[in-house]
Amino acid sequence: MRTWYITGGTPGGFGMAYADAALESGDRVVLTTRRPGELGEWAARHGDKALVLPLDVTDTQQIEDTVAEAERRFGGIDVLVNNAGRGWFGSLEGTDDAAVRRMFELNFFAVRAVTRAVLPGMRSRRSGWIVNMSSVAGRVGTVGFGYYTAAKYAVEGFTEVLREEVAPWGIKVLAVEPGAFRTRAYAGFADEPVAESIPEYRAMIDGVRAFMVSQDGKQVGDPDRGVRAVIAAMNQEEPPRRLVLGGPGYDAVAQHLEAMLTELRDQEALARGAGFPPGR
Repeated sequence: MRTWYITGGTPGGFGMAYADAALESGDRVVLTTRRPGELGEWAARHGDKALVLPLDVTDTQQIEDTVAEAERRFGGIDVLVNNAGRGWFGSLEGTDDAAVRRMFELNFFAVRAVTRAVLPGMRSRRSGWIVNMSSVAGRVGTVGFGYYTAAKYAVEGFTEVLREEVAPWGIKVLAVEPGAFRTRAYAGFADEPVAESIPEYRAMIDGVRAFMVSQDGKQVGDPDRGVRAVIAAMNQEEPPRRLVLGGPGYDAVAQHLEAMLTELRDQEALARGAGFPPGR
């Protein structure tokens, strides 16, 4: 019986899908959320196998408190799922500094903070899993979501190095890269006005917002099936380092990587020519 600590517990989202899957397999769950009242009925159905805790992942003290409570209640955390996060739209030139910093606090620095809080226990037990929810945007730049893309690229780099650093203690790390999934994330765009500060980008950002609103409820990705795919990957004898979720997302990443490899090979002579000549 493993204990899962999952951030971003929202009905209909990936956090809840992870929690349900873990409970169905007989594990225990600590599900954190900014709105615990939404999960009261859900928690009651699962009795002492589920614990809902209030958490703003940008609050380091709350992170430490909830991790300590999870370890006190269940004896340790075996699987961490860094799921909390959200996207912001806006141009790279026009988005103000405060908004960029808030976005990085939630989508990157919170991942770092939660991971640091959980790792001491995992290292002491010489085992554990860390699942970082990245995005296809962490592999393929998304116009209109430039800073979200940048934060997810940061999560990818963090995850890549973390995997190597914690491997000696039996801790495994996986980056999960979903495409468009049918969660509540898209619904929020309908109530979020465009705040683009540079008129030249307004049409582009209006189009991005309109597209996101139009796709709400039509995304082909199923969070429950996506989580089952993640768990299947974790259970492989040789688990992958990263997992793209969803057919359109897979296609986008594959095309992007193939184009990058073609470009890399086309520029091989220039790359190799940048070194000192032989004998120098």
